[in-house]
Amino acid sequence: MGGDYAPLHVVLGAIQAVEHLSPGSEIVLFGNERKIKEICHSQYFDPCRFDIVSSSQVIEMGEHPVRAFQQKHDSSIVSGFMALQRGEIDSFASAGSSGAMLMGAQSILKTIKGISRSCISTEYPIQTGGTALLLDVGLNADCRPDNLLEFGILGSTYAQNIMGVKQPRVALLNIGEEPEKGSLLTREAYKMMDGTPYFHFVGNIEATQLFTGTVADVIVTDGFSGNIVIKQAEAMFQLLKDFQFGNAYFDRFDYEVYGGAPVLGINAPVMIGHGASSPRAIAHMILKCEVAYKGGLVQKIKEAISNKWAY
Repeated sequence: MGGDYAPLHVVLGAIQAVEHLSPGSEIVLFGNERKIKEICHSQYFDPCRFDIVSSSQVIEMGEHPVRAFQQKHDSSIVSGFMALQRGEIDSFASAGSSGAMLMGAQSILKTIKGISRSCISTEYPIQTGGTALLLDVGLNADCRPDNLLEFGILGSTYAQNIMGVKQPRVALLNIGEEPEKGSLLTREAYKMMDGTPYFHFVGNIEATQLFTGTVADVIVTDGFSGNIVIKQAEAMFQLLKDFQFGNAYFDRFDYEVYGGAPVLGINAPVMIGHGASSPRAIAHMILKCEVAYKGGLVQKIKEAISNKWAY
């Protein structure tokens, strides 16, 4: 029920996604059962193809996320997280309140043992083809050097198992390539990452190299800087659209292509979608959830973290 155009766009997206799921997979919809069925019938789609879990409350986009999550126990977001915790579903996605989604991820699912902080990541297109991964993009505005090291492990594991990169190149976003450049945070993080056995560290990367794809597959930064980078990229894409500038590469910046941003470092696959998600974006988000679960992403992260502690 979350999002600017819920439940219409969510149900329409689920209808699109159901045709592309692997055999044996199914979609569970949490929300107003009557409205869900009405939308299905309007599309001549049998609602019985979904498992519908009725919820009577909605966490609105303008509400205080923590208070709403704590008070609205029968909201679609809280119901979804509780079902995920109980093992009744395998992954969870929503285009609703990002704050409420993060509250659920951290308070209900908890971070993986050995991870001090979870983070939000996002894929973006690179000139050489494919995508690169940027993390954190907003969850942790202030970080410690060891947080960035863990983000490197999370990002490398995701790139390897979800993006199909055999040996992901991990770089640290900085204002210069030299190890001594940057803030106290980046200088100390560089020392921890340099020569690390946990992933293939390639050094610092400047913002001018982010979109080339020639330097790194995974870019690590704090949530403050990462959020600025990704919102600037979104703004440039919108500006190009406003000027009716057509280009195959820039068209790949459309968030609908990526669906949602995975929350990494927690005990189950969770995706957070854009509040204004279209049915196409919702469909891609659902399918990405399936890929994350079937690819064993959480277990792979747990293994990578256990290797970290073995050193």
